[in-house]
Amino acid sequence: MSNNTSGRRRFLRDAGAAFAGAQLAMMGLADASVNKLAAATLPSVQRGTHTPFASIKQINAGLLNVGYAEAGPVDGPAVILLHGWPYDIYSFVDVAPILAAEGYRVIVPYMRGFGSTTFLSSSTLRNCQQSVCALDVVALMDALNIKKAVIGAFDLGARSADSIAVLWPERCNALVSVSGYLIGSPAANKAPLPPQYEHAFWYQYYFATENGLAGYTKYLHDFNKFIWQLSSPKWNFSDMTYDRTAVAFNNPDHVAIVIHNYRWRIGIANGESKYDDLEARLAERPPISVPTITLEGDANGAIHLPPPAYRARFNGKYEQRTITGGIGHNLPQEAPQAFAQAIVDADHL
Repeated sequence: MSNNTSGRRRFLRDAGAAFAGAQLAMMGLADASVNKLAAATLPSVQRGTHTPFASIKQINAGLLNVGYAEAGPVDGPAVILLHGWPYDIYSFVDVAPILAAEGYRVIVPYMRGFGSTTFLSSSTLRNCQQSVCALDVVALMDALNIKKAVIGAFDLGARSADSIAVLWPERCNALVSVSGYLIGSPAANKAPLPPQYEHAFWYQYYFATENGLAGYTKYLHDFNKFIWQLSSPKWNFSDMTYDRTAVAFNNPDHVAIVIHNYRWRIGIANGESKYDDLEARLAERPPISVPTITLEGDANGAIHLPPPAYRARFNGKYEQRTITGGIGHNLPQEAPQAFAQAIVDADHL
C-alpha cells in the first residue's frame, strides 16, 4: 500500500471518529472518553516476510551521527522503535511496514555502538548508562523535528523508552515495553539475587572481567549468536537472519559500549557526573504515567520479572499481554503482528 493511500485511510478513519463524536455531543451523549476510534485490527504477517529496509539514513543528533531506517509518510504520527543487545534495527523489519501502512511515520535507529551510528567526537566517553541512551533518542527526535512519538522497544531499548516516559513524558504519546519496567540503578543492582537469577546474568559477570572483554572481542559473532539461542530457545532462526544483524556488531565502538553498559549496571564502571541528576531521578524508580502496553513472550529465555511484579510501576492507562506460540526475547522480530498491534492499540488507549 502506498504512503498516500495509507495516509488517506487513516485520515478518513479519524475524520469519521471526529464526526461521530460531534454527533454524540449534539445529542448530549458524548463522553470525555469518546475521543479516539477503536484501533483497527492489523493484518497478519509472517516473520521474515520483509528482508531489507529501503535505505539507511544518517543524521547528526546530540553526540552521535545516527543511522536509522524510516518508513511511512513524513507527516504521519511518529513511532520510534528501539532495539537492544545483541540485536539491531532488523528486529523491526516486519513491524515497520505494518505501521507505515497504517499511516505512521516509523523511525528505527541504530543505538550507540551498533550499525552505522557513530560518535561525532573521539573524545566522548563510550558511555552506555541509561540516561545517556535515553538522551540519544530525545536528541534524534529533535533532529528530526518530532515533538512526540509512540515509543516501542525491547531489551536495552525498553530501558531507554521507559526512561524517556519518566523523564520527558511530554515527548511520549504512548509506550510499548517488552518485559515491562526496566529502569534501575547501580546501587539497586548491587543487591544479591536468588541463585537462579544470578545464573541467568552470567554474561554480566563475565563482562566484568578482563577475560570477558577479551573473549567478547575475540568471539563476538558466536557469542551474540549464543545469546540469541538462549534468549529465544524456541525460535529456529536461520544463519542468514542472524548474520544480517551481526553486521551491526562491527561498529568500532560496539565492544566498548556493551562492556560499559554491563559494568556500569553493577557499579564497577563510572558514568559521567553531568548525568547524575537524571540518574538520581531514575534511581527512585518513579511510576510511568503515559499510556502503556507491556508485552512478554511465553518462551522468553532472558532474565525477566513476571508482569505482576512491575504492575505498580505503571499508573496511567495500562494493558499487559503475553504473546504465545513459543515467542522469545526478540519479540518484535518473532511476533511482528502482535508487536505492531500493541503500538496501534497503545496509541488509542
